[in-house]
Amino acid sequence: MASVMEDPTLERHFKGHKDAVTCADFNPNRKQLASGSLDKNLMIWNLAPKARAFQFVGHQDVITGVQFSPSGNLVASSSKDRTVRLWTPSMKGESTVFKAHTAAVRSVAFSHDGQRLVTASDDKSVKVWSVHRQCFIYSLNQHTNWVRCARFSPDGRIIASCGDDRTVRLWDTSTKHCINCLTDCGGSATFVDFNSSGTCIASSGADSTLKIWDLRTNKLIQHYRVHSAGINSFSFHPSNNYVISGSNDGTIKILDLLEGRLIYTLHGHKGAVITVAFSRAGDVFASGGADSQVLLWKTNFDSRSYQDVLLQHSRRSTPDPPPHLSDIHPRGPHLHHPQPTVSPAVKDTRSTEPHVIQLGQSVHGNMGGSASRAESTAENETRANRKEGKGRREEEVEMSQTHPLEVLSGHPSSVSSTLRHIVQQLDILTQTVSVLEERLTLTEDKLKECLTHQSQILKDLRASRTRRRTESEGTDESSVHST
Repeated sequence: MASVMEDPTLERHFKGHKDAVTCADFNPNRKQLASGSLDKNLMIWNLAPKARAFQFVGHQDVITGVQFSPSGNLVASSSKDRTVRLWTPSMKGESTVFKAHTAAVRSVAFSHDGQRLVTASDDKSVKVWSVHRQCFIYSLNQHTNWVRCARFSPDGRIIASCGDDRTVRLWDTSTKHCINCLTDCGGSATFVDFNSSGTCIASSGADSTLKIWDLRTNKLIQHYRVHSAGINSFSFHPSNNYVISGSNDGTIKILDLLEGRLIYTLHGHKGAVITVAFSRAGDVFASGGADSQVLLWKTNFDSRSYQDVLLQHSRRSTPDPPPHLSDIHPRGPHLHHPQPTVSPAVKDTRSTEPHVIQLGQSVHGNMGGSASRAESTAENETRANRKEGKGRREEEVEMSQTHPLEVLSGHPSSVSSTLRHIVQQLDILTQTVSVLEERLTLTEDKLKECLTHQSQILKDLRASRTRRRTESEGTDESSVHST
């Protein structure tokens, strides 16, 4: 097992794309990594050492999104050529083309049962497709500008989408209605996703912020501004305790959501970091950038419990600030300003560049049409087992040196037990605050109902009195006339 709070390490780099890498995703079988690029090609990298890589040709413009199906036997890709392709990641290079969007398609994602796809487009729509029937099902159309990203919730009942209209919208997949619109975005919303439990949703923006909402209370619970430029992508760790983000400032940031703070800044790419993604197990993550590289990182830091991590922090020469308690249920949005970060030294293993095999055909199919069978044309893009020159620059991330603090009391065990007790009390306090907020919300709702009901009763009373007065006046007039 890794030591407490070990630094992330750069395990491998993959070179084969000829232009910026725009998207990446891991196969659930943990054996493959897919990436798309401005070079219009989809790459499938085999994670085994010295394994071949496959290049799938078919899209006519930039690839903007890629995702493996939950079973791992299909790969979906979206493109600025207005199409979505469904690939079989094998030597056959077969793909099915989906056409319904009238502008560039910005993202594609599977539902968690693998039966549907959701896409976002510059035509201001979100569209849902059937994977089995290979056809378009329905469209969601309330965005007023380009839609950048769309994702299914883990249970498939909600779709989240975001775009250049500075909103994050939540859609009910059964009624096809927009059930919530989050408008706290300070600029164009670039990426959106659910955590693995589906209780929270996060969005990133061109204003360099990352925001997290609790869907159970519809409240903004965390707000980070740790990048110095727009955020292009982020990914939740499967434990929901961490988030990684990639930005135009050329860095990858790792956030600890339990403590509400930045814990690592990684500098592996030259230029913007366009995509980041955790593996399904969370043991590794990938990043792609404007330097045409895909980097594979080993996570390391998630191997111990939160209590052990907190204990380790107490022994460092620069203890981290205490958790932001207001993150649990803040009174209003608040910022997390950058803290001094630990920049880990990374070891690039410089594994030999894989043999790339080109597959697929550069042709359009019909909407939901039959698969276009590829003519496998083996083309050696890069030579395998090429030796690295001694003068080649290593891509490193600087490491801040840390030293254990002296335990002045001479009783580290008592300190440990005290810290654990504090953590337990904080957890209890968090739960208490959550329950109190829910009760207050319910009370407010009841009061509003009572006030509404009371005002209605008053209106009815006034109307009744007015009617009686009118009737009595009419009676008096008739009696006068009769007299």
